[in-house]
Amino acid sequence: QVQLVESGGGLVQVGGSLRLSCAASGGAFSSYAMGWFRQAAGKEREIVSIISWNGDHIHYSDSVKGRFTTSRDNAKKMLYLEMNNLKPEDTAVYYCAGDRAGRGTYDYWGQGTQVTVSS
Repeated sequence: QVQLVESGGGLVQVGGSLRLSCAASGGAFSSYAMGWFRQAAGKEREIVSIISWNGDHIHYSDSVKGRFTTSRDNAKKMLYLEMNNLKPEDTAVYYCAGDRAGRGTYDYWGQGTQVTVSS
């Protein structure tokens, strides 16, 4: 079983940048597809991006495409989300999650990190 811990959230002004990190321990991180999700207050959780086990395939939601970049370092068991040109609507708790079977069912979740974008 893998444990996931996010970090890097905080308060940033509109147009600013943040880099989120997700550290994995235990389990076979390098074989899992990974995802970033977010949940704003009063709203349902939504997907931000998905990255395949080897990083060859990455999907972004339309709302972040062109502004966010997902990457992973399997040797370090790390997942990253580089967020640029942040907007107030990006304010949410951001979660990383692991998809063990690569079928879009996420088995492992971090505790989340808050990102707040002020205007």
